[in-house]
Order: sequence, then structure tokens, then C-alpha cells
Amino acid sequence: MRVVIIGAYGLLGGYVTARLLRDGREVMGIGRDVAAAVRRFPSAEWVKADLRRMAAADWRPLLAGADAVVNCAGALQDSPRDDLDATHRRTVSDLAQACAEAGVARFVQISALGVEEAPGRFAETKRAADAALSASPLDWVILRPGLVIAPAAYGGSALLRGLAGFPGAIPALWPDAIVQTVAVEDVAEAVAWALAAPAPLRRRFDLASPETTRLGDLLRRLRAWQGFPPAPVLAAPVWLGRLAARAADGLAWLGWRSPMRTTALRQLALGVRADASQLPPIRIRSLAEVLQACPSGAQERWFARLYFAKPLILATLALFWAVSGVLALARTDTSAAVLVQGGLDPIAARALVIGGAVSDVGLAVLVAARPTASLALKGMVLLTLGYLAGSLVWAPGLWLDPLGPLVKAVPAAVLAMAALAMMDER
Repeated sequence: MRVVIIGAYGLLGGYVTARLLRDGREVMGIGRDVAAAVRRFPSAEWVKADLRRMAAADWRPLLAGADAVVNCAGALQDSPRDDLDATHRRTVSDLAQACAEAGVARFVQISALGVEEAPGRFAETKRAADAALSASPLDWVILRPGLVIAPAAYGGSALLRGLAGFPGAIPALWPDAIVQTVAVEDVAEAVAWALAAPAPLRRRFDLASPETTRLGDLLRRLRAWQGFPPAPVLAAPVWLGRLAARAADGLAWLGWRSPMRTTALRQLALGVRADASQLPPIRIRSLAEVLQACPSGAQERWFARLYFAKPLILATLALFWAVSGVLALARTDTSAAVLVQGGLDPIAARALVIGGAVSDVGLAVLVAARPTASLALKGMVLLTLGYLAGSLVWAPGLWLDPLGPLVKAVPAAVLAMAALAMMDER
């Protein structure tokens, strides 16, 4: 069986791809950035495609010879990187039309629990996508996962780990909210079952363990699984959570994809519950079984501790370089005088100071945007090395000041290297 998987390298898509390859399926993965996916899954065929720009006619050649389609693509909120209507509704509608024309009957759609009644653009576009597929002549299956628990940390799963590993206490919004979880491997199992099930299916299924868990209890269990000592769950003020979500919404326009968005908070407040009458005929493991089957190690504790340290490091670097550049511009003559004393021509000294200050501010701006952050971090390291090398020639006396700019520049460069090592999102 040849299966085309949309969003094949994401959290859900990656596990679905791995499962189908293990089952001997021929897989074509489609996504916006497949460079890393080619290295992770060399036995799959990969095609680069931006869902925001695809139309029904663009899908037809990609479906040649396919027996089924699995759609794992999704986005949380609109941003420069994500268009909810295009990713959810239009993609499914165009794909369903292209599948019907190409003779591809089986279509498995990964939706989400609660979108039937939840407010907001996410639920609205997901509902529209599910409705478009349901109205098609295809042999469709809609799978609606609950709160996904995965060995790989990404999105909401990563946020839960970070909260569970918070030092001293576990902050939580709505700790009494009821959630039902599902292991990402069980989602992949459901997809494999849906592809192999006798036709026609044309059914919706909820994917969640029958066990209900309060969010606070879930975080406690995740903390214990990560190996941290027990800590109390503190109910964070709702206004603080909404403020953080608004900030995350704003950062999304700079390319950062935080799971702490207003859409996620809205869903969390409603809870994550499955309909027991709509579970598929496969066994979905409980949270305890999932955690027991995947023992944690040092890497999980590292990730949890660094989850909130990463944005703090990036914000600190942006502020440090911006202030450094502004102060240098404000004290151009004083800074240039130090270089002149070392033998540099006054005009050249002034040009170097202004050029360095502008570069500092530019790097601060670039590190604030996700598409250019990695480049900015590398630039910070290289520019620091340039400052240190130049100081040995024109201002070696600055090294004698234990609190001077050169001593401070070294840990700033090391911090940039640390941030660079944490830039991967998945």
C-alpha cells in the first residue's frame, strides 16, 4: 500500500510515518521543510510543499499511484508561518477533491477532541475540514486525539514537561480541569488500523484513554516520571495566563510557535474529554501504562529545566546587545578615545565604534525573530571574537578591568552558543 502523509515529520506525523514504514507501507511524506525529515526517514519519499499555496490541481500529480492519504497537518493559530483556513479547511477540501479524481478512496484525517463545540478559529477551521471530508464520496476516517503524550517533546507535550519540572512548585492554570490522554504511539496504531480496516468506514473516532485525569494530577505524575522530587501544584492566576498567552500570540508574528497561545488556553479551560461510545476497536493505554513503558533519563530532566530557560536566555541576549549598542552610540567619543590611545586613527576609531554599535543593535533585533535568530546567535559569537581580537591590538588595558566590557563579553558569547544549541523545535 502506498500512503501519502501530509505533515509527515511533525509530532503526530513522525510517529505515523515510522509506524507505517515498520508495517511495510510505501510512504510519501509531504511538508513545508523536509530537509531534516529526509535524514530521519531515508526510506520514505519526501516532497516539499507549502499548504498555504497548494490547490486541488497541485495535489493530483502527488497522488499518482497512491492507495490512501493520511492528513496529520495542523496549526494552532494564524501567524506569518501558519494560515489556519489554508492548513485545515482548504487543504482537506482540495485533497478530498483530488483524491476523488485520482481514485484514492481511503482518507484518514487527524482532527482534535472538542472541536465540535469549542469557539475560536482553530475549532472553526477544524470543523470545516471535517465537514468537507464527511461530505466527500471518499471512504474517510476522522480520528480525534485527546491530550497527546509522547516520548518526543514538542508543542503542548513540551510545555507540560516544562511545567512539571518547574523548580520548587508546579504552576498550572485550571489544575482541576479534566483531561483524557492518548499516547502518540496509540494514535499511530489507530491510523494503521484505519488504513487496514475493511471498507467502507466513514466514521469518526475519539482517541483517548477512558481514564480521566485532573490537569494538576497529570503534572504531578509527569514530574515523578521525570525523576524530580514532589512539589505542590500552584493554581496560577487566570489573568496571568491570559497575559502570557497574549504575549505568545504577539511573538508568533515574529515566527515563534509557543504552545502557550490563547487557543490552547481556551481548550484547556473547557477540558479534554472523549465520547466513550466513539472509541475505535483498539486498546488505548492509560497514562500510567504509557509512562511506565517509556522510562525517562537525564535528557528529560535537562529538557524540562531548559524549557523556560531558553526564552529567558534569548530575551537576555537581545536586551544585552541592544543596551550595549545604544550605550556605545551615546558615548561614541569616549569609546573612540580608548582606541585612539591604542594608536588607531581618530576617524577609523569613530567608524569602528559606530559600526560595532549598529551591529550590536542589529543582532538584538535579529535574535528576536525566529527566522533570523540562529544567524544572529552565530553573529554574536563571531562579533565577540572580533571585539576580543581587536582589543588585544588597540586596547589591551581593558583586559585588566575585572568588571570591564571584555570580561563580560566572554560569558555573553558562551550564552549565545548555549542558545544556539537549543534552537531546534523538533
